[in-house]
Amino acid sequence: MRVAVLEEPGSFVVEERDKPAPDPDEVVVEIGEVGICGSDVHYYEHGRIGDYVVESPLVLGHESAGEVAAIGENADDDFDVGDRVTLEPGVPCRRCPYCKRGEYNLCPDVTFMATPPDDGAFAEFVAWPADFTYRLPDSVSTREGALCEPLSVGIHAARRGEVGVGDSVLVTGCGPIGLLAMEAANAAGAAEVFVSDVVPEKLALAEERGADATIDVREDDLGESVSDLTDGEGVDVVIEASGADPAIRTTIDAVRRGGTVVLIGLAQDAEIPLDTSEIIDNELDLRGSFRYRNTYPAAVQLLADGAVDVAGIVDFEMELPDVGEAFERAKESETVKGMLSVSR
Repeated sequence: MRVAVLEEPGSFVVEERDKPAPDPDEVVVEIGEVGICGSDVHYYEHGRIGDYVVESPLVLGHESAGEVAAIGENADDDFDVGDRVTLEPGVPCRRCPYCKRGEYNLCPDVTFMATPPDDGAFAEFVAWPADFTYRLPDSVSTREGALCEPLSVGIHAARRGEVGVGDSVLVTGCGPIGLLAMEAANAAGAAEVFVSDVVPEKLALAEERGADATIDVREDDLGESVSDLTDGEGVDVVIEASGADPAIRTTIDAVRRGGTVVLIGLAQDAEIPLDTSEIIDNELDLRGSFRYRNTYPAAVQLLADGAVDVAGIVDFEMELPDVGEAFERAKESETVKGMLSVSR
């Protein structure tokens, strides 16, 4: 099978490897489409994300879907060859206290696709645990199935913020995570969702996709704009998806007293000053949102119901041998989402 391997920052090679066979509890999936995530691009450019360092050749890609090609003996009752499926890319140990509490996304021993040293899905075939493989309805394409992963990030963030019917929400950042967090907030019943960014093309896309207002923070103050939109009160929930220092600092100005701020975006500098007096006086809840847990069934159902649009964020799709060119295009600031088509 063909596999796209990141040999070093800025350099991919497509090589041949042996096709995997399934362990008893696994299925082998012929990968159809894989999304290019911002973390993939970061590894491509810098060779590391925080403490995760690419020290040896690594297969990237963790937003994937395809068809079942082989089934382990213990998974026969769950799948048939030819089933179209999406893969949840993180497999926890299932034994630690976090897993036993149901917080498996916090498992310290998780195997996560495309996170050093674990290979990802830029490969024609992947063997994966059946427990983290989900069948796609006929109405859901493999492209949509692959994008269950970033949609899951948005769903988990909306859950962390306890977004509910009638809430007002601000999403900072109009990348794929921000746009799909907007969709997740709408699906959770938010009455108004505002979004902010610095790229006009991305703001225009957010407006096309149903944002109630967009804020270009190159020209307008975020806190003042949100105040104007909410009659001086602020939003119930802020979902910060940009990782930009100014956006993170301004979240506490944009949320109402007693409101909730959910942080997804990873800042360039891990430590950012915040006004703790304002947090205390306004009794704000600040919450981190790390990946997701128990979201894939909800993501698949939302897609089957037509409640969210994930395919609409895709700017381009390229073939596996063109992986280097695809990543160069994915680096462009106007690009929201690129995809790789893996199957021959």
